[in-house]
Amino acid sequence: MITVIAARELRSLFLSPLAWTLLAVVQGLLAWIFLLLVDDFRQLQGRLVSLDNAPGVTDLVATPLFQVAVWVLLLLVPLLTMRLFSEERRTRTLDLLLSAPVTMTEIVLGKYLGVLAFLLITVALIALMPLSLALGSTLDVGKLLAGILGLSLLAAAASAAGLYLSILTTQPAVAAIATMGLLLALWMVDAASVAPGAAGDLFGYVSLRRHYDAFLLGLFNSADMAYYLLFSMAFLGLAIRRLDDLRLRD
Repeated sequence: MITVIAARELRSLFLSPLAWTLLAVVQGLLAWIFLLLVDDFRQLQGRLVSLDNAPGVTDLVATPLFQVAVWVLLLLVPLLTMRLFSEERRTRTLDLLLSAPVTMTEIVLGKYLGVLAFLLITVALIALMPLSLALGSTLDVGKLLAGILGLSLLAAAASAAGLYLSILTTQPAVAAIATMGLLLALWMVDAASVAPGAAGDLFGYVSLRRHYDAFLLGLFNSADMAYYLLFSMAFLGLAIRRLDDLRLRD
């Protein structure tokens, strides 16, 4: 049943003009930035030859592209997740879904996997840009794959948070603003990690940025991966609990 709900959610996204518009804008914007980065690398290539341990095309093109892509993703996710439950609560169609012979876990995971599949398709299209450079240059495959993995894990964590916040309100716009605010706060909280003591360590650990930057450096740390997985599981667990409360009230 999870796959049925996920397929239905993914199909509804591809049938929505909003999703296609967002996908086109994201790809167009990042493609333009990618071409600018490639042009900058081409101009610097002559000077890089004389340097020892000079940065390669992965460092000068792929990594900056992923740094911009994460900001685009943080803006994209709230717009995709805002209608997952809030729209159904507003139109009262959620009652029909809750009365169906499916568990709350299946409903939440189905909707989550549907929107996550759309986001992973977006990440794959972004990754094709730097991967195309392999035709004429040498890429640091390990660093590139680490960046793709980091972007995918960030998409999974952000969509889980957006799904939960979508359950809390009947207004999609409110869900989108709340999700965007939460993600930006967790991204910028890294600035508070300079505080001494346990507070600084806590701010540093909950920061989305700190764990993502490690992947961009080509560092695969199980602690960073565990952070994103636990983040996603926590919000999915909260979403299941909240949906179960709504079912009991009705």
